[in-house]
Amino acid sequence: MIKLLLLVPLFPLIGFLINGILGKSLSKTLSGIIGCSTLFLSFLVSVLSFLELNGYKTKEFVVPVFNWIQTGALNIPISIFYDPLSAIMILIITGVGFLIHWYSTSYMRDDEGFSRFFAYLNLFVFFMLILVLGSGYVSMFIGWEGVGLCSYLLIGFWFKNTNYNNAAKKAFIMNRIGDLGFLMGIYLLIMVFGSAEYKEINKGLLASSSTIPEKELILIGVFLFIGAIGKSAQIPLFTWLPDAMAGPTPVSALIHAATMVTAGIYMVVRSNILYSLIPGVQEFIAIIGAITLLLGALIALTQNDIKKILAYSTVSQLGYMFMGLGVGAYSSSLFHVLTHAFFKALLFLGAGSVIHALEGEQDIRKMGALKKNMPLTYLTMLVGTLAISGIPPFSGFFSKDSILSHVYESNKVLWVLGVLGAAFTSFYMFRMLFITFFGEFRGNDHQKSHLHESPPAITYPLILLAVLATLAGFIGIPQFIIPNANVFEKFLSPVIQIAGNPLREMGTLSNGTEWMLTSITLVVVCLSIGYAWFSFGKGQVPAEDSSPRSFLSKLSYNKFYVDEAYTFLVVTPLQWISLFFYKIVDRKLIDGLVNGVGKDILLISSGTRKWQSGNVGTYLLIMVAGIIVFLALNVFVF
Repeated sequence: MIKLLLLVPLFPLIGFLINGILGKSLSKTLSGIIGCSTLFLSFLVSVLSFLELNGYKTKEFVVPVFNWIQTGALNIPISIFYDPLSAIMILIITGVGFLIHWYSTSYMRDDEGFSRFFAYLNLFVFFMLILVLGSGYVSMFIGWEGVGLCSYLLIGFWFKNTNYNNAAKKAFIMNRIGDLGFLMGIYLLIMVFGSAEYKEINKGLLASSSTIPEKELILIGVFLFIGAIGKSAQIPLFTWLPDAMAGPTPVSALIHAATMVTAGIYMVVRSNILYSLIPGVQEFIAIIGAITLLLGALIALTQNDIKKILAYSTVSQLGYMFMGLGVGAYSSSLFHVLTHAFFKALLFLGAGSVIHALEGEQDIRKMGALKKNMPLTYLTMLVGTLAISGIPPFSGFFSKDSILSHVYESNKVLWVLGVLGAAFTSFYMFRMLFITFFGEFRGNDHQKSHLHESPPAITYPLILLAVLATLAGFIGIPQFIIPNANVFEKFLSPVIQIAGNPLREMGTLSNGTEWMLTSITLVVVCLSIGYAWFSFGKGQVPAEDSSPRSFLSKLSYNKFYVDEAYTFLVVTPLQWISLFFYKIVDRKLIDGLVNGVGKDILLISSGTRKWQSGNVGTYLLIMVAGIIVFLALNVFVF
């Protein structure tokens, strides 16, 4: 099956072409079947390839497709690169992606752009698969730009709404900033190593690391990380991600859970050999991750839009992953990518189920007591909330605890910030859960009369994701609980161990220290959940017109005015500069010069035209006057 891996991205591409070209002539049922079945086939091939990979001693395969660029010594092929890292990623993308497609068949049933929506979803998955299956950074960049395009199409799917279009443009433009850094990094890789292929670059790093100037490696690492900052929504390029909530809820789940935002994590893990040689850049990555973690969590504390809470939660969880990458905990960060894909997709789709039942309402202050009418949605969202909060035995406990343990070994201050972030996470998540499902119903009478559990096409994906969010953590049981039980790290070790990264030799904490760290985190999280119950567990919900009173809560509610700061420092000056060039340079200087030449020629020609009167006497007079002038000049001047 490994030789048939080309089918994995090919199936969703076929789905895109069928729905994109024939969608208007197909029924909604058939469009949904095509969109879902193509992705299910990709998932099936991914599973079979994964099982086959486990049977080989060699864990790295290259499947050539065609040579794209061949000039001099530079060769850029289009090939599939399959190893444990790409195997994990395509399982996440196709598996969670299929559940989101299935969910969408019901959620988007009444939308007039149903077939167009599935075409965009399939195209998005196609480019994401190209990103993780490509054999080099150029192939990755093709998928990287493709998911950026598809995010624009999906976020602005309801294009008749100007605000949604603005959100789509914001995501597209902010990602272009990071993409420029990524592109510069690829150029430098080609200049230094003569290739953009992973195998060639890794061979060069391992064989000649001592001869490559450290400044060049630092520049490459920084530029590549700038790309990750944009795509994975880290400070300062994170504000596009919450605005991406303008798209339909399945889009939010796809972007935030399983695909686009994990691209930056994948790229850094794929580049682990490079980053292991530049510890200064790694430390910078860890600091950026810690700041993003705290900022996202602090903003989520006071938000009232159910999707915005989850969006800032994604920003915060991505900060955890980058903090782990920054201390060399590559397998732990990727493990959190896996568990996060399950519980965050679950939470977003659960929020969509609530929004669907309330006919589009997203303000949690207008909800309440929904667990009576929507028990399946409540139970599954409870599982997702427990998982993201890090409560054992749910999956988030194992992945988050693994990251925090590695961070503690590297930097105690960052560990404290990580634990603080865990406390904030459990508080805002249970705040959302309690306000939404407990207390009294606060919506209108029409909504109350129509409250009901969502149909099976929505609840079945929720149940499957809840099972995964519960059990997935057991593939990464830490050493101090059960020795040698971390199946995930063992499977990924061929990708990480070749780096020779000294930071990966961490794991020297004693069992007692590990238990102490885990206990501290659990106590803090449980206290935070208790405080959330005390504050919101019985329906203590602020009125709609109330605003935060304290200075810190105002900062959180207003998202620390980051968007306003960007508008003041970046957008407004650029608009002024644009207006100056438009009104002064373009219209008055350039247009004035061009139009002035034309006007002057017309003026001169209209004046000289008067001498061409057709009167012979006038011509004789002018001729005689000319002779007199020339004679006078000859006598008196020359």
